[in-house]
Parts: sequence; structure tokens; C-alpha cells
Amino acid sequence: MTTLSTLPPSGQTRRGAVVRPRKPQTQKRDWTGWKFVGPFMIVFALVLIAPVLYSIYLSFFKDQLVGGNSFVGFENYGQALTDPKFWESMGRVTLFFVVQVPIMLGIALFAALAIDSARLHLSSFFRIAIFLPYAVPAVVATLMWGFMYGTKFGLVGNLNEFFAIAIPNPLGSTWVLAAIGNIVTWEFIGYNMILFYAALRVIPTDLYEAASLDGAGAFRIIRSIKMPALRPAIVIGGIFSVIGSFQLFNEPSILQSLAPNTISTYFSPNMYAYNLSFSGQQYNYSATIAIIVGLITAVIAYIVQNSGSRKEA
Repeated sequence: MTTLSTLPPSGQTRRGAVVRPRKPQTQKRDWTGWKFVGPFMIVFALVLIAPVLYSIYLSFFKDQLVGGNSFVGFENYGQALTDPKFWESMGRVTLFFVVQVPIMLGIALFAALAIDSARLHLSSFFRIAIFLPYAVPAVVATLMWGFMYGTKFGLVGNLNEFFAIAIPNPLGSTWVLAAIGNIVTWEFIGYNMILFYAALRVIPTDLYEAASLDGAGAFRIIRSIKMPALRPAIVIGGIFSVIGSFQLFNEPSILQSLAPNTISTYFSPNMYAYNLSFSGQQYNYSATIAIIVGLITAVIAYIVQNSGSRKEA
């Protein structure tokens, strides 16, 4: 029987050999995930992060007649915040966002609910037909609608001549923003419809069966089941629409050649920044405008996201 007096000292065996304590095995870091994500992160840094940082850098400088390109701090930002052309363009796209986005999302939501219901015949055809305009490039769509808007050579002019009426000029100063909103709505209804329709298709059918057994009608099912399930998709569509509205550029830029007296070089903030940079050679001030527009867009998108999340909670 072994007693405490016969046990070997700590760290030794019976024969006197020293036993070294085992070192804890360190777990090697697994870099497999970064091998997949790495190429994307490199491209993301080159095409997004680097240009943004460079734009911020440019916004703190100004090209002056004496001294060349010199550091001016926040002077460009102060100039932008008091620039009437910038705020006029911001007010225009804000009005565009407030009016056009709810109409576009509302039509897309109605189309998604109609296609998802079992009462609409040829639902596959309507789904493709509504989505098809999204596949048309923005430049082609704008040129097509610009031709139809023409009062001398387009559809509006032909209707005026055939029916002896006077349809208001869609490219006039009164209706040009609505005409652009019509083009954007026609382009993106299909995208938002698919977004909403995909959210509807993942709703469990058991909920519909339980609601039918409880005597719920079609409108009660829409209000109590479908609309709560659609809320995240509506928030995503709203965020994308906010970004698209404040990035308005293609449509007014292309229509400018058809309505040069109506669509100015500062019709939208992006057009203003573009013309400052490429026509006015004011790269520093153009970068400042772009940074401010990006910040305003991010704040509004965050408000839309936060309001949607709060309602969901």
C-alpha cells in the first residue's frame, strides 16, 4: 500500500526522472473563411472605401489662383451649406422621394398581393410582364419615354394633332419632375413587386388554413397575416428607394438634351456634382457635395430602417 511518505516529490517519478508539465495546446486560427471573403473585401476596399476616403481628402482642399491646391479645412462644407443651387436640387429630389416612392411601392405591393392570390388567372404571365421593364437599361427606357413625351415628334404630339387637343408638355417646367417620376416608377415596379412576392411565398400555408377555419376573409388575411410578414420587405424596398431617389442622375441627364431650358445642370445633387467636376473643373467642391449628399442619404435611410424595425417590434 502506498503512503504519502513513499510518494515521489512533485515533478519527479519514482526513479528520479523529472516530469515536465505539458504545455496547453494552442488552437490554430482557421483562415479558410477569409480565403473566400478575401477577394470580395479587396474589391470592396478598392471600389468603395478607397474612393470615399479620397473624396473626403479632396473636400478639405481648394484649388486657388494663388498657392494652388491648398488645405482649407471645412471651408468647402460651409460654402455647400449656403449654396442655393445645392439646396434647390436637394429640395427637388426630396419632393421626388416623398411623392414617387409611396406610389411606386404601393403599386408594387398591390401587384404582389394580386399575383399571390389564387383569384388572378395567368399569374405567371403578369409576373413576367410587370418585371420586364426592370430588365430594360435605364438609358434605353429614358430615351423611349423621352420620345413619347415629345410634343413635336412623339406620342404626345401625335395625340394633340389627332384629337385636336392640347396635352400639357410632360417636359415642361411644371410636369418634368412628374414625367421623370413616371419613368422611374415604370422601371422599378417590377423589382419591388418581386421583392414583395418573394416575401409572400415564404408565409406558411398553415396560417392561411387556420385563418380560413376561423372565418377570416381575404382582406382580414391580408391585414393580419400578409402585411406583417411583408413589413421587412417593405423596409428594404424603402431603403433602396431612398438611395435611388437621392442618386437621381440618368433620367434627368438624358432628358436634358430634349428639355435644356427645363432641366438645369443642378437639377439633382448628383447632376450638380457631376457638372461641377467635369464641366467646371471644381473637383474639391464636387467631392464636398457628394460627401454631404451621401451623409444625408445615410441618415434618411437609417430613419426609414429604424421606423420599420420599431413597428415590427
